[in-house]
Amino acid sequence: MTLLSQIIVGFIAVLHLYILWLEMFAWTTRAKKVFKTIPEDQFEKTKVMAANQGLYNGFLAAGLIWPLLISDTIWSKNIAFFFLGCVLVAGIYGALTASKRILFVQAIPAAIGILSLLIHF
Repeated sequence: MTLLSQIIVGFIAVLHLYILWLEMFAWTTRAKKVFKTIPEDQFEKTKVMAANQGLYNGFLAAGLIWPLLISDTIWSKNIAFFFLGCVLVAGIYGALTASKRILFVQAIPAAIGILSLLIHF
């Protein structure tokens, strides 16, 4: 994997760690400022659901960190492709069902990551 691809994958992993933190640990505090379309009275009611979503974002982050630790280039790229594909699908689904903003926050960065891997495959 090229340095550019590693940077992109690393950035997306950090983004998902941030989302994990927001959804699991800061849902009723900081997340209110990030998820402005959710009515304020819903944060406490959806705290457990958000924590569950945060856990899934943690799995995505772990899957994106994993290829950065693999020395075999082909294996590393294949793992990165899989997890970037998961992020892309989740981002598209989120954009269609929850908020168009998710397309720009998750799906497009994942697509850029996939393209960076394809260009240098």
